[in-house]
Amino acid sequence: MPSMCRECFRTFDEGARCPSCRSPRKVTHPELFSLSIAHMDCDAFYASVEKRDNPDLRDKPVIIGGGKRGVVSTACYLARIKGVKSAMPMFQALKLCPEAVVVKPRMDAYVEASRQVRALMDELSPIIEPLSLDEAFIDLTGTERLHGAPPAVMLARLTKRMKDELGVTGSIGLSHNKFLAKLASELDKPRGFAVIGAAETLDFLGPKPVRLIWGIGPAAQENLEKVGIRTFDDLRRWDSDSLTARFGAMGERLWHLARGQDKRRVSPNTPVKGISKETTFFEDTANADILDGHIWRLAEQVSDRAKAKAKAGRVVTLKVKQSDHKTLTRRLSLHQPTQLADVIYRTARDLFDHVADKGPFRLIGVGISELVEETEADLEGDLFDPNAAKRAKAERAADQIRAKFGKDAIKKGRAFR
Repeated sequence: MPSMCRECFRTFDEGARCPSCRSPRKVTHPELFSLSIAHMDCDAFYASVEKRDNPDLRDKPVIIGGGKRGVVSTACYLARIKGVKSAMPMFQALKLCPEAVVVKPRMDAYVEASRQVRALMDELSPIIEPLSLDEAFIDLTGTERLHGAPPAVMLARLTKRMKDELGVTGSIGLSHNKFLAKLASELDKPRGFAVIGAAETLDFLGPKPVRLIWGIGPAAQENLEKVGIRTFDDLRRWDSDSLTARFGAMGERLWHLARGQDKRRVSPNTPVKGISKETTFFEDTANADILDGHIWRLAEQVSDRAKAKAKAGRVVTLKVKQSDHKTLTRRLSLHQPTQLADVIYRTARDLFDHVADKGPFRLIGVGISELVEETEADLEGDLFDPNAAKRAKAERAADQIRAKFGKDAIKKGRAFR
């Protein structure tokens, strides 16, 4: 049976330990060296970066989030053992794990770590499809001749370099399509390496719950259970026409996934649909000055991300969540795309004026969508605001100052509210 050592990368026939370094960390699978579609998922990425940068946290449960009134962004595995999960209300997480250290997110640090991980992946293949800061699909088809080693070996080297050079760990899922590769990456976390081969696909999927299908949330799962579909075996009892008649376009997709079929290619050019940022407050607030300050800071962060991605948005969105958790969303299409914080802020502020009386609020968010290239952005002046051009020029100048002297070199007064 083909095997590979995850420490020294020796390939060998099946055995309890690597014959070279005697490590028990190995992967064994009959199709190990013939598969080339992978999903790499960093392990508790934000928490890993925090523990790397602050060794005092290394042996402590860590929760990344926004305080007692916020939600959990992610948590390390020590906290997850206690039941802490992403998107869980912070107060509930701290009841489950009162000894946890709560750390405020540092997006700049996570973005930089993600950039470093991406640079390592780029050395393996030009065909990489990022899904978020901490996970991506990689197509290594045809790279064995280039690297002198099969994809499985190169993926093992990738995760070892991530740990040794960057101080973060990741788990690999290797299979013959994207659906199964992503599924495999969840089987052996953390620091895992799991394989789902073509020959075993149907047997492997059969007893598994359909909620494992990417995009099947609680509501979809409930609808499937109403007609007796709980596992992949249940799903395979339905023909394609019946599934399509019952669930529309999703039915045809379910028919293929029930059989482990996924024809989607790993696409390195998947477009970003929108850029947004939100914050959850420690206490509900209806204070207009405080909310105005948050809107500005969120608009600035959205603008910074848009500029970094060389994108601009045609639509500005404001999102607020009331104290009863009801979410209100307002959108406005601009007469021209923008990436300027000033324009995003003023538009979001106008949108907020239409919902301000619905407070107090526990969350507020700002975003842009219908993205275009930055070359199409902010080309015309605003006939109704003669000072807009001056503010745009001032913002570009401030960007240059921050790029040279640091992001805190210059700030607007409203940012301190």
